[in-house]
Amino acid sequence: MSFVGIDAGTTGCKVLVFSENGTVLSQAYTEYQIQRSQPGRAELDSTRVWEQIASCIYQAAVRVPPEDPPEAAAVVSLGEAFVPVTKDREILGPSLLNVDVRGNEYLQELEERLSSHELFSINGNAWGEQYGATKLMWLRDREPELYDRTDWFLNWSGFISFMLGAEPYADRTLANRSLLFDIHQQQWSDTLLRLCGLDKGKLPPIAPSGIQIGEVSQEASRRTGLPKGTAIAAGAHDQCASALGCGVIRSGEAFYGLGTFPCIVPVFGELKHPEKLMSLGLNIEHHAADDLFVSFLYHMGGEIVRWYRDLEPSRDISSILEESRKGPSGLLMLPYLTPMGPPDFISDQSGMLLGMTVHTTRSDILKAVIEANAMALLEVFEKLPEAGIDVHSLRTAGGGSRSDITMQICSSILGKPLERPNVTES
Repeated sequence: MSFVGIDAGTTGCKVLVFSENGTVLSQAYTEYQIQRSQPGRAELDSTRVWEQIASCIYQAAVRVPPEDPPEAAAVVSLGEAFVPVTKDREILGPSLLNVDVRGNEYLQELEERLSSHELFSINGNAWGEQYGATKLMWLRDREPELYDRTDWFLNWSGFISFMLGAEPYADRTLANRSLLFDIHQQQWSDTLLRLCGLDKGKLPPIAPSGIQIGEVSQEASRRTGLPKGTAIAAGAHDQCASALGCGVIRSGEAFYGLGTFPCIVPVFGELKHPEKLMSLGLNIEHHAADDLFVSFLYHMGGEIVRWYRDLEPSRDISSILEESRKGPSGLLMLPYLTPMGPPDFISDQSGMLLGMTVHTTRSDILKAVIEANAMALLEVFEKLPEAGIDVHSLRTAGGGSRSDITMQICSSILGKPLERPNVTES
């Protein structure tokens, strides 16, 4: 038997099929385009992207050895975006992404009526433009016909599962990204729905990650190559799923994703000092594993690594780093070329590189980028104990984890050992 993992991100989808012992049997990948019809707008063409994802699943499914047929499939996905659908699985419109500015106009009034501290006590997040609630409000007011026709607004994990044949659902991790979820009651919050003026009936039931929510339909089997009747399990927010895939399922452990978004995901079982988490710019979210919570320390600095690599696309990161001097780079980089995360969420500044001489090499600069990315996370990481979160070990995944030098840099800066699983496709 085998298991199908479908990872739907903002710009691409990866499908992997694993054997019972964790061996990758087949995989496929597809990329899709963000639609930007005017400044400030960013959306996915839901119909087109679903077609591409279905094709990607097919490419992976048809290469599965016949002696290991798929037993179950689950979808993990990007966070805040919703897809409007009918009960008959008709896709009604595009999906507004977290970087889309539509709905920002509601934030000031919402915070005047309910402070960020009060929201945090219910949802584990502070008010922000990236979440789903204000975008649903915008659709209600600016696209009332679409809003009225919609039976369910589904996040991408729930949407893909629904199109495969599952019942409509939202898992707890992704429901949290709407700002409409009560992390204590583990249900949609009537208080927050009333505040936003949104219809609870258009949101699907809540399910914990991992439970069966349906099976692959005949139509979905034809489109995706998955056998009809394959079990569909509830998925999770992608970072939570990556932590689970690395075996980070106990308090005191953390996942360190070294991809486009360098992201540390500490796991904890008790909410000891939520006010301290909020002061650090951190959120609280359910883990994909039961009875645990996570938070996210992140920024977008992996995009700087990719940008620098693409200046000489014939070479990979590891080979460039191997030419660097031993020890620290000798340079200091401020990595504000891309948006930063907690604690300050800087998005409108520029980066800087200090300490260059005529002897500075290309590999020195790349090492400085990697050092800066780790240092940017250290600012909050070293304060986690003040919030009652003591991290004693980290496991890594993502493209950067394949480089021993990158791993050593991150371990040295954070002052913690890093472990790399045998299978880094977490």
